Amino acid sequence: MSVTKPPAPGRTAASAAGTEHLAHVVFITAAAALGGFLFGYDSSVINGAVSGIKDRFGVGDNVSWIVASALLGSAVGAALAGRFADRWGRIRVMKIAAALFAVSSVGSALPFSAWDLTFWRVLGGAAIGIASVIAPAYIAEVAPSAYRGRLASFQQLAIVLGIAVSQLVNWAIDKAAGSDVRGELAGLEAWQWMLGACLVPAVVYFVLASVIPESPRFLVSAGRTEEARAVLREVEGGSADTDARIAEIRELIATDHKPRLKDLLGGRFGLLPIVWTGVLLSVFQQLVGINVIFYYSSILWQSVGIDQSSSLLISFSSSIINIVGTLIAIACVDRIGRKPLALIGSVGMALSLGTAAWAFSYASGSGDAVSIPDLQGTVALVAANAFVLFFAMSWGVVVWVMLGEMFPNRLRAAALSLAASAQWIANWVITVSFPRMSTWNLSATYVVYAVFAALSVPFVARFVRETKGRRLEEMG
Repeated sequence: MSVTKPPAPGRTAASAAGTEHLAHVVFITAAAALGGFLFGYDSSVINGAVSGIKDRFGVGDNVSWIVASALLGSAVGAALAGRFADRWGRIRVMKIAAALFAVSSVGSALPFSAWDLTFWRVLGGAAIGIASVIAPAYIAEVAPSAYRGRLASFQQLAIVLGIAVSQLVNWAIDKAAGSDVRGELAGLEAWQWMLGACLVPAVVYFVLASVIPESPRFLVSAGRTEEARAVLREVEGGSADTDARIAEIRELIATDHKPRLKDLLGGRFGLLPIVWTGVLLSVFQQLVGINVIFYYSSILWQSVGIDQSSSLLISFSSSIINIVGTLIAIACVDRIGRKPLALIGSVGMALSLGTAAWAFSYASGSGDAVSIPDLQGTVALVAANAFVLFFAMSWGVVVWVMLGEMFPNRLRAAALSLAASAQWIANWVITVSFPRMSTWNLSATYVVYAVFAALSVPFVARFVRETKGRRLEEMG
């Protein structure tokens, strides 16, 4: 005779089922967010390889064009991702992004010239752009509204984990090559191994994308109602009223049409106000200079007298702080809301960037003979990491969460693609300009970033609407 095991004391069968259901939703979300891991890894891994690329191809400060070339690909990938996702489905587009990541990794590890490497970086950038759009859109569509903010935060957590792992891998490869980024390992230079290592997570992403369910919204739009019903039971629980949810999705689709960029036009300044808000959120996120830390931090610290191995460790420590800040944001985003977090972050970033600008004003010398007094060097390091912390606990998470939530259903895919493209273009501008601006005046460069952080305060206070606790269907 079989005996049914009773629930643990203090835990009902319903709560046990709820825990199991939530764990399944977390797995689905984490698998989708692995695209964010690749996004972070691929965009940051270049940090350790910059000096090796400069020496190998003799490109000098023009290395910034190789670094930034991925961002142009990202803008294109982000612009096309929404259209591809609506035509082919979210899962198929994730697989395409994984394949592009893999091909780009192999090509970047085996370049013949600077132009060849640039091409592979652009291809990898397209994969980054696709992942930057498809993951938050998919997560927003499958996550129950009660958990949507925290689950959407997985995208940013995955990004910062990717950044941290890339820095750790770079450091390990550099040490294995005798602290020489051009040292040989199995016939390849260390920097080549750094760029090629992205192949491993790309394969994992492809495999996981093959086992998670398609978005119920896409399934309903494609006429695959029974599949949509099954997915809704998976993500919202067995007691969910799937008939009502499908009817709700159908009603929205019936009054909707395929999103087009021209649907975003209107208002006094060309775009609808809500679209401008999303675009400016994306642009401000980049104009504060956050990716300078992750693309150039190793050569930044080397430029003020820190050796290469130590600079890679400092970059890794910044990545750990990035993770800590992201975990803080995940814990707070559904409790205190998106808008308060953004305001806290803006003020903190402005103060820390201003402090870093003051410290860098004491740097003296030029070329490889730059130095900075010990006190100011310590202040610069603390301020830079404080900036990373404030960014990670606010704008790093909030922007991606809000871009997945803030737009009406009829505009979401097109508006998210436009906002993400604007973000990559702003990122490209900052990335290309930093080497020359820092050579001209490193302190003034950080003053510029501090000004943008300060300007983001009135922008958020005046134009950004809170989306905490609102269903996607309520956005208007």
